[in-house]
Amino acid sequence: MSSHPREWDAAAYHAVSAPQVGWGLRVLARLPLAGDERVIDAGCGTGRLTAHLLERLPRGRVLGLDRSLNMARLAHEHLAARFGGRVRVACADLLALPVVGWADRVFSTATFHWVTDHECLFRGIFGALRPGGRLVAQCGGVGNLDRTHEIIRRVMARPRFAPAFSTWTDPWEFATPDTTVARLRAAGFVEAEASLEEAPTPFATARAFTDFVVPVVLRPFLARLPNGPVRQSFIEGVAEEAGRSTPPYHLDYVRLNLQARRP
Repeated sequence: MSSHPREWDAAAYHAVSAPQVGWGLRVLARLPLAGDERVIDAGCGTGRLTAHLLERLPRGRVLGLDRSLNMARLAHEHLAARFGGRVRVACADLLALPVVGWADRVFSTATFHWVTDHECLFRGIFGALRPGGRLVAQCGGVGNLDRTHEIIRRVMARPRFAPAFSTWTDPWEFATPDTTVARLRAAGFVEAEASLEEAPTPFATARAFTDFVVPVVLRPFLARLPNGPVRQSFIEGVAEEAGRSTPPYHLDYVRLNLQARRP
């Protein structure tokens, strides 16, 4: 079992991803569009935000990319019937983008932190853009879920679970704004900007908290555990620890906003 699972439970994510969609709509509002551009949605997930993007592109086209085949399939189901040939969805690794010099814009939310090599990521995006093209994105930034991950690590250290995590390495990159700007410039971008935004996300009950964190936050941890009682016990342990925290059932999200232009 890998600690870096490629696949997601797309239906479960789709059902609980309202916080990500809310953040993404604010990022989308910052994306300059005339309505006829070619846009890559990098990490399109189940296509909820991609639909809003397409509504702003009545004469444009969107290429939705996601590393998870489950996500890409569900996005295609949601988008193809409504938007026809203006949208294509493909299963692709963002470190190996399938186009060069094609896009006027690259848009991404809640994805880049799952790519640990940001230098390679930004070089690839630079290559996928046309001259003058823009990148506008948001992902987890430095400090993202620090408190939550500490709760999870306390459960990981329990004797029942510790052997499964003996070789654990964090499968994410939560970068600082300064580091991100330097990486964008090194990739060739100009007008590079980055900033942090706190996005605390509370849940009213243990059930609501669990329904969200299982497909969204706990996915790489649960990939280390066998299906059945051990995995369920881990989930319950995290929920119990979160309930005892102050405030309870609270996710301490920190978002990294970034944008840049290819000259």
